[in-house]
Amino acid sequence: MVVENLVRTESVEKIKYNYFYRLLKGSILISCEIDAVEVQSYGIEVERQDMVDGKLINIERDVVQNISPDRHKVHNLLKLLYDNTVSPIHLIDVLGEYIDEYIIDFDKEIRCIAY
Repeated sequence: MVVENLVRTESVEKIKYNYFYRLLKGSILISCEIDAVEVQSYGIEVERQDMVDGKLINIERDVVQNISPDRHKVHNLLKLLYDNTVSPIHLIDVLGEYIDEYIIDFDKEIRCIAY
């Protein structure tokens, strides 16, 4: 589910680039001892639409789901992408280290639920 959508447009020569930065909300099942626990999670989708003379000529899109259960952290990443006009092609390059760091948030969430 899309919970937030930031839009940016840039023009270079005859091409108009429409960027869409979307904060996604979902859930993930995580094994916890013998049971599976459903945890709310947030992710990001980035889409770029290339337009020439009002006609769509190309779409690039990438998504990373289940970055963190912490909406605030993922929102800050979304804003970083938006502020720097990051293309979907570079989404993983930019977010890779953050994703690796934020994965521990799911462990913290499971501990809170378990106790």
